[in-house]
Formats: sequence, structure tokens, C-alpha cells
Amino acid sequence: MKKRIFNVFAVLALTASVVSCQDKGKEAKTKEAEPVAESTVATEKYNLDLAESTIYWKGFKPTGSHHGIVKLEKGVFKATGTELVSGSFLIDMTSIEDQDLEPGDMKNNLEAHLKGTVEGKEGDFFDTTKFPTAAFEITGVQPTEGNKSLLSGNLTIKGIKQNITFPVTVINEGNTISVMSDTFTIDRTQWEVNYGSKSVFDNLGDKFINDDVQLKFALKATKA
Repeated sequence: MKKRIFNVFAVLALTASVVSCQDKGKEAKTKEAEPVAESTVATEKYNLDLAESTIYWKGFKPTGSHHGIVKLEKGVFKATGTELVSGSFLIDMTSIEDQDLEPGDMKNNLEAHLKGTVEGKEGDFFDTTKFPTAAFEITGVQPTEGNKSLLSGNLTIKGIKQNITFPVTVINEGNTISVMSDTFTIDRTQWEVNYGSKSVFDNLGDKFINDDVQLKFALKATKA
């Protein structure tokens, strides 16, 4: 892949709000989990920079939407030259944050419901007491053109592992490697996040929540 001197994280401050207003993006190709990618040649290790890495999310319902971020707990990438080869990272599901509501009861209640810290509603969404982390493990990287690639990996949520494929931009600047995905969606019911789903429950009327959840990965790692 062609090396470019371009810091994607310098523009995130200007574009973070774009995730909340753009189209949903293409749905990631989802299938059964696959073997994790392993390098057969010498690679360099890059540790995830937690302060510079974020996952953006957006959920939809007939009356509107909510969007926010979730933080990373740790992670590593391995690369040879400018090529991303393998890697994995843990997602801190207890850090789920809504960014469209003002601080107060509505924001706190939504975040608590998503995390599963409301008594009797633990399993509605992510049940973070039982499943405090989600995980992503790279299973393949297919370069396309320029610094674009199709990234495949096993995404584990609530103990359920599914393989997804989506476009990313990979930029290797020597001491740092950045991986920024296109905006894409996943079907949350594939991980048994079923609350308010018309495909799971009948007679919801317009009181449903869309199955598609929009995601965007913005990750940066520094050479170990």
C-alpha cells in the first residue's frame, strides 16, 4: 500500500459529528467466525494508543436516533512494511457513552439501559456486568487500491463471535499505524442484542428499534 503522510486523527475533531448525520453506510458482510490471521514473515508490533482510538456508534428508531462513542481497553497490530497483517483489540463496553443528549436523567438512563445496569433489564442490550468487554480479532486483510483494504475479523459481543468484513483505510507512518473504517452497519441481532427488534418480537408497532447499528472505527497504534 502506498505510504501517505496524513494524520487522520488531526481531522477527527472536525468530522466526528459527520458520523451522526451521514447515511448508515453499507452493511458489513457477516458470517461464522474464522481462524485468526497469523503472520508467516517477520512483523513489527504496534500497541494501540487508547487516547487516540475511538469507536463511534449510532442506533436508529422510527422517532429518531442516538449516537455516541465507546472506548478501547487495549490492543495490538502487526505489520510488515506498510502492510497490516494481523491484530486484535478489546472494547470497553462499560464505557458506552451517548453524545446527543444533554447531561441529565435521560442521558444517564439511556446509558444505563445500554450497559445493562438497570435491575431487571440487564440483558436488553449489552449486559456489561456479565460481558464487560467485546473483542475484535483480525482474520484477513485484502488490499484494494491506494491505502484502502477490506478488513475481516471476528467480532465478539456478549460471548457470541461472528466474522465481519468492511472497508478500511490503513496508513503506516513508520512509528504509527492508523486504521480508519468507512461507516458501516451490523445487524445487532446476530449477537443476540434483541431488545425492540421487529425481527424477533411481534406486535411492537412503531415502538421498535432498528436492527442495524452504525459503526465507525478510528484506531491508532504506536510501534512497540
